[in-house]
Amino acid sequence: MLALILGLVLFLGIHSTRLFAADWRVAQIDRRGLLAWKGFYAVISLVGLLLIIWGYGQARLSPTWLWLSPMWTRHLAALLTVPAFILLAATYIPGTHIKARVGHPMLLGVKFWAIAHLIANGTLADLLLFGGFLAWAVALYVVLRRRDRLAGVSYPAVGFSRDLIAIVVGLVAWVVFAMWLHGALIGVRPFGG
Repeated sequence: MLALILGLVLFLGIHSTRLFAADWRVAQIDRRGLLAWKGFYAVISLVGLLLIIWGYGQARLSPTWLWLSPMWTRHLAALLTVPAFILLAATYIPGTHIKARVGHPMLLGVKFWAIAHLIANGTLADLLLFGGFLAWAVALYVVLRRRDRLAGVSYPAVGFSRDLIAIVVGLVAWVVFAMWLHGALIGVRPFGG
């Protein structure tokens, strides 16, 4: 469990420096250079991610159950991850109305993903992993939206065709992940089998 917690602290912490430790980040870039900062950021992110994966995998071997979710929550979780994938796609497709409306679709997608998994999973490791990502995404979303409003930042929409592309890409990615990759990578098949 310690590896999972340490991984979350490293991964979510380094992904929060621009917002919650901006002066320290700037000082590091000034002292070491942008390329060195990006290297440091990448290494800490990777170490954090690997610790999360390893720690969560270890915790699943002897789970501490906090609650037992009914079987139907797995179907609800699968349904809630559909908008998560669409929002993720909208993050990388410029000019969508989705991004124009929500500002930071990836963070909203992380919220959908985390809530879906909290509904369907009831171990302490699940609460730490998905609850940690949910808390991080909520806090970051609030800070970024406030910063955007204060700076007058907007994300212009080009046309509905971009939204259609984001929806199709998100749905295809969801199908591929739900039907094949989730089982292969995570060891759990959302639709049985």
